[in-house]
Amino acid sequence: MSFLSALRLGSKNNLSLSAKLSDPEEALLPKEKLSEERPLKGFAEMGDEQKSLRLPSLGQSAQKPKAPVLRTTIIIAIWFASNIGILLLNKHLLGGYGFRFPVLLTLCHMIACVVLSQATDAMGLVRHQALQSRQQLAKVSVLASAFLLSVVLGNVALRYIPVSFSQAIGATTPAATAVMALALLGTVEKAVTYISLIPVMAGIVLATGFEPSFNSFGFLAALGACCARAFKAVLQGILLADQSEKLDSMNLLRLMSPIAVAMLLPAVALLEPTGPIVAWRLLLAQPRLAALLISNASLAYIVNFANFQITHYTSALTLQVLGCAKGVLATVVSVLIFQNPITIPGCAGYAMTVVGVFAYGLTKMKGPGR
Repeated sequence: MSFLSALRLGSKNNLSLSAKLSDPEEALLPKEKLSEERPLKGFAEMGDEQKSLRLPSLGQSAQKPKAPVLRTTIIIAIWFASNIGILLLNKHLLGGYGFRFPVLLTLCHMIACVVLSQATDAMGLVRHQALQSRQQLAKVSVLASAFLLSVVLGNVALRYIPVSFSQAIGATTPAATAVMALALLGTVEKAVTYISLIPVMAGIVLATGFEPSFNSFGFLAALGACCARAFKAVLQGILLADQSEKLDSMNLLRLMSPIAVAMLLPAVALLEPTGPIVAWRLLLAQPRLAALLISNASLAYIVNFANFQITHYTSALTLQVLGCAKGVLATVVSVLIFQNPITIPGCAGYAMTVVGVFAYGLTKMKGPGR
């Protein structure tokens, strides 16, 4: 059986995938179904678990714990701060201090994820899920490869293009996911879903054509990161289709991080052999750089932990709104901080992309196609 046939066979056990708004880092991980996420100890317990991967429709009320308004507000604030903060710090580190090693920076992120994942697991802050078999370990390793590729390419892109342009490209992840689901799984969406992707693609073409700081290598890296995120989302739906093998985002990160570190060590030695030595000299010459690196690496984990909490305490529609708002806010803040030039047509293109992404999310939440 060919690989493509195997993928199509695996797709029979899956419901249609819901594309998420992209995050260059994020990290980078797809958001699991709302009811599968578990909150911190001490938070209200969830109701009966729903087993469907599909987001609830707008007409249905998902069972969710009632969190105090202040707590929910704090969670959302942390989510915004961590998602935007890691973008700006990545750009700041890669664009200044002489630290021009995106693969080494990704290694720092993954080491922090290993340490902090084990710490939260040991403290019982996240429900522990163990690997069930060697077969499941192999599946997680494949996912780790796709995850790592998206993160590395996202960091590489930030070395060459502004955060604002990177966010515009990353917003096309839903379109990439729909195309990959169609190509690999034969998943056909409603016509209105594909129509909603037209402004997404038209917007990014407009934004790219009028980007003053356009760099072809950075553009291709950002586009590759977008495709890698989409591929991982589709792949995860196939490989972890068995209910007994499903992992929430935090446990998946905990299991993927050590594998990612093992992959990155030879990658750094091959692609950035002088990176560790130069980084050490920079740390000795600029003590402030150490604090920035530690903060940046810690944010790589905090971003995922914030996503873990916010997917539990907000609705699917709220997530769509927050995701669009985060991209816009990150763009505005980055332009104010880094003073990169922008154009009116470029801004119009990005706005068109954001509107298209929001419309796409609405069509996905209204249920599968007939």
